[in-house]
Amino acid sequence: MKHATHESTPDTREVSLSIILPAKNEAPTIGPLLDSIAKFYPHAELLVVDDGSTDGTPDIARERGARVITHPYSLGNGASVKSGARAARGDVLIFMDADGQHDPADIPRLLARLEAGYDMAVGARGKDSQASPGRRIANGFYNWFASLMTGFRVRDLTSGFRAARAEPFRRFLYLLPNGFSYPTTITMAFFRSGNPIDYVPIVTARRGSARGSHIRPIKDGIRFLLIIFKVATLYSPLKLFFPVSLAFFLAGAANYLNTFITMHRFTNMSALLFSAAVIVLMMGLVSEQITATSYREADR
Repeated sequence: MKHATHESTPDTREVSLSIILPAKNEAPTIGPLLDSIAKFYPHAELLVVDDGSTDGTPDIARERGARVITHPYSLGNGASVKSGARAARGDVLIFMDADGQHDPADIPRLLARLEAGYDMAVGARGKDSQASPGRRIANGFYNWFASLMTGFRVRDLTSGFRAARAEPFRRFLYLLPNGFSYPTTITMAFFRSGNPIDYVPIVTARRGSARGSHIRPIKDGIRFLLIIFKVATLYSPLKLFFPVSLAFFLAGAANYLNTFITMHRFTNMSALLFSAAVIVLMMGLVSEQITATSYREADR
């Protein structure tokens, strides 16, 4: 079901590049950012998705000549990305944060990777980018875990600054969540479907939004766990479930060996561990089939 949105009158000329900015209460930064983008790509479609702002963000965007899609209330960053991707007329989509942390001067470098044959190019934040130590540690773990699962080096799993070909991106819109983990989902979907991804090193500025970071510590902890499970289930659930199943099996075998030597019997604990190994393995097999079915549906 599509969310109810209100769209300003669009420019009807043909465009091949759409630059999409999800925005919520970004009045201090949205104007200068749109001006900067226009200097690099004056003929690109500028599309601002206003996620229920209350500070005049959509009015400022319209004054700068951007198309504006307005959510009647806040639906989330991922929902804004989906609205923008559906409404965009370009063959190539650029996604940027509206708080000014991404530099429009990096857009040509992302587009160059698409021209080289990749379906998605991601701005990979380096050590020089502004981020808290906790977030750097979490992002480092995300990247390591995603690399382990996919077999490819993932340099920035959660970056919101990326360029993608519109057709493959839209194929996976139904998978994207409405919250902040959309970059994780789309990255794993592209890897799973064999759409090539490349990374371009970038340096992000300190967040320009007057509200600072949209994410809070408690939510970050929950988000951390959800992203780990999302990475596993979107790519290959068996790569997560099988090691867990094997660990239960080995623990059961070790317990049985110990009790057989000391008590000459098979205990309930051994039975419980062996049962857990079988259950977890079956869950992995079922999840693998569900995941494969989801991607078959996307390819139709």
